[in-house]
Amino acid sequence: MLGVVVAVFFLLRMVPGDPAAMILGERATPESVAQLRAQLGLDQPLWRQFTDFAVQVATRFDTGDSLVTGVPTRDLILAKAPVSLGIVVLAVALAVLIAVPLALAAALRRDSWVDHAVRVLPAVGMGMPLFWIGLLLIIVFGVQLRWFPVGGVGSGPGEPLRSLFLPALAVALGMAPPLIRSLRAQLLEVLGADFVTTLRAARVPERRILWRHVVRGAALPTLTLLSVNTAYLIGGTLVVEKVFGIDGLGTLLFQSIGSRDFPVVQGVALTCAVLVVLVTTLAGVLAALLDPRLRVGEQPEATRSAAEGAAR
Repeated sequence: MLGVVVAVFFLLRMVPGDPAAMILGERATPESVAQLRAQLGLDQPLWRQFTDFAVQVATRFDTGDSLVTGVPTRDLILAKAPVSLGIVVLAVALAVLIAVPLALAAALRRDSWVDHAVRVLPAVGMGMPLFWIGLLLIIVFGVQLRWFPVGGVGSGPGEPLRSLFLPALAVALGMAPPLIRSLRAQLLEVLGADFVTTLRAARVPERRILWRHVVRGAALPTLTLLSVNTAYLIGGTLVVEKVFGIDGLGTLLFQSIGSRDFPVVQGVALTCAVLVVLVTTLAGVLAALLDPRLRVGEQPEATRSAAEGAAR
């Protein structure tokens, strides 16, 4: 988080353009620009601006007031964040619902036409940018079939979910291909393990072997991959919001970049960084629940026996 704070502040200052001049417009005089720069604190040395920014983030969890509207950045983000978080959560759920059945079908029917089809689909999906996937979904399900709205977020019963479904599906389709490939490879590896053969020889039901042992053992690397792709997921959500005309963090970010509204851009970037950290931490907790060897304070049997022997 500290690295993100430093990077966001200094990288934004490298972007060409004077926020004061952009706020006042083309007819602004040098005197009015200088006056606004002093009012916004942009005439201060860079180190002083960074110190004030870091203190404000650490004490108030805010990056300051918007240079354009004067509204605190925290209020702007809290107003837009629920829509973006809804797309993220729904996209993760859809990506898992897409990846798990396809990977299972491919692994259980290895080298069949189902396996070959599932192996081709991720390659096609990874070659399509998110905005293109979003446009295709709008044309098919919004314009042709009229199943979902093509823009904005409705306010009636069930309308918010219908409005967010297509954006979330676009993000999920871009996110699912690496999950399918990873989970298929892990499932094949676990299915070929010796303990699976032993369980089958002991006449353990195949469904129990699959869901209690195989899927659980194969899910850990895929869960790690899912957490690593969180930055891609959040960034893709911001882009898809623009395609579907949804007023979320993505729209706020693009508008703030265009107007050089430094506090708002910094606030959105830090919010995304916090989401990445939280999701990564949650993935670590889930991994520990799936694999007891990863839990804090728990040692493998060989390590524990060696430690006891050394103590004796």
